[in-house]
Amino acid sequence: MKKTYKFLIILAAAGSVLVSCHDDLDQSPIDPDSFTEENVYANADEAKSALAKLYASLALTGQQGPAGQADITGIDEGTSQYSRMLFSLNELTTDNAVVGWGDPGLPNLHAMNWGASNDFTSAMYYRLAQEASFCNSFIDKASALSEDSEIPFFIAEARFLRAFAYYNLIDLYANVPLVTEISTDLPEQNTRADLFAFVESELLAIETELKESGANEYGRVDRAAAWALLAKLYLNAEVWIGEPKYTEAVTYAQKAIGSSYALNTNDANGNGSAYDELFLADNDSNGAQNEFIFAINFDGNQSRTFGGTTFLVHAAIGGDMDPAAFGVNGGWSGLRTTSALVDKFSASITNNDEDGFPIEWSDSRAMFFTEGQNYEINVIANTFTDGYAVTKFKNIDSQGNPGVDEGGDFVDTDLPLIRLAEMHLTYAEAVLRGGSGGDLATATSYINALRTRANASSIAQSELDLNFVLDERARELYWEGQRRSDLVRYGLFTTGTYLWPFKGGSKNGTSVEGFRNLFPLPSNIILINTNLTQNPGY
Repeated sequence: MKKTYKFLIILAAAGSVLVSCHDDLDQSPIDPDSFTEENVYANADEAKSALAKLYASLALTGQQGPAGQADITGIDEGTSQYSRMLFSLNELTTDNAVVGWGDPGLPNLHAMNWGASNDFTSAMYYRLAQEASFCNSFIDKASALSEDSEIPFFIAEARFLRAFAYYNLIDLYANVPLVTEISTDLPEQNTRADLFAFVESELLAIETELKESGANEYGRVDRAAAWALLAKLYLNAEVWIGEPKYTEAVTYAQKAIGSSYALNTNDANGNGSAYDELFLADNDSNGAQNEFIFAINFDGNQSRTFGGTTFLVHAAIGGDMDPAAFGVNGGWSGLRTTSALVDKFSASITNNDEDGFPIEWSDSRAMFFTEGQNYEINVIANTFTDGYAVTKFKNIDSQGNPGVDEGGDFVDTDLPLIRLAEMHLTYAEAVLRGGSGGDLATATSYINALRTRANASSIAQSELDLNFVLDERARELYWEGQRRSDLVRYGLFTTGTYLWPFKGGSKNGTSVEGFRNLFPLPSNIILINTNLTQNPGY
């Protein structure tokens, strides 16, 4: 059952729902109407393949894979994959990561000086708009098959995925058109508050229409996903709409924590930690899957892409690292981290190298390669040895075997977008920010559950404050597409209150303009749709 949905995803992407690109735009989502062929919705079985396309649109990049017949033009196809762009926008812009490549627009992300024509900020907008369009088409067409008992579940899942797309759009761009039906009319612009209300209402409506927690196939969402996304939405409400909703964040984080999902405590590879299992090639079966509330599925043979975890594994390998130890055939010598992230683990140093820099940590979440790597970054471009490498994601299973792609190019490891550990952190932060219905003792126990799994020392309730939670989020969730959103919520992303190496393009870090808390709408969209107003500053 766990592999079945991966197979359905590749069937949907490769065969049953072929699509084409608009030729008149540089970067554009595919024509949503070409996805909704009548024969795709002949019955519930066929509709399930169409539903798989909605999930596949977050995992894959086109109709051929790993390259060819791309969904989005004007940007390298592998780069345009959803989670790879999420990493670019939410990790490369922060203290968590740098990349040495010089692709146009890429160095601007860490330097925090991107413009409205940046390929990465633009392509993410199109990817999310495409996902929303696919979901709109599916909801419309599948509604005609209401006689089958599975169809309401399919539709509820499509509504979740559409809400997830708009959640991302709210976070990254704020004021975008809210489109819930396929139309040829140029859409009007909606406010962030409009979009927030829509996502909230959709998730509240489907929380009882989705399958019970744990009752769906692996890779498909259930009602715990709706609870978790609501908790994330409410946690950001004060920043996004100026209205604190921390009590609601506590409520829905607690519902997710009380669901069928559980922290993984299975040390399947026997290395003394159950944290690394979350990011191994068999994380759909080694126990980690029980923590994944919502994940993108990958398979080295069935769903090939140069994004996803293929990117996270290959791009993080270089210098003296051995690619075979990560289950792949080579490294791309790109991604490293800054000393700011490394320092989050400084309290858990158990051994230092001759220069006094940490090379071993008692906290097993500190997954860094230090041999031949410099602790500080002097030059980002083309200098892989500047900055510690991150070894978090691997294409080996719990027994040390490489993934199924015998060539070692493509990775099996699934990528969690929401996992239960995040709900522990969400609960704690919401309580500290004044949310009622929770308490600090429970919040502390939730944090200590994460720290115990990581072999880190437990904390006392008196030690739990907002700064500790932010640092704990960095330790637990780094490179999982969360960091920029966290720093924005804490008022630290653009300000001079918290600096990291090369923030704002300065070696020692500097503040940047506050308007960069949001990304610009693509310049092409502004030119085409005169109903839209660009975000301030761009």
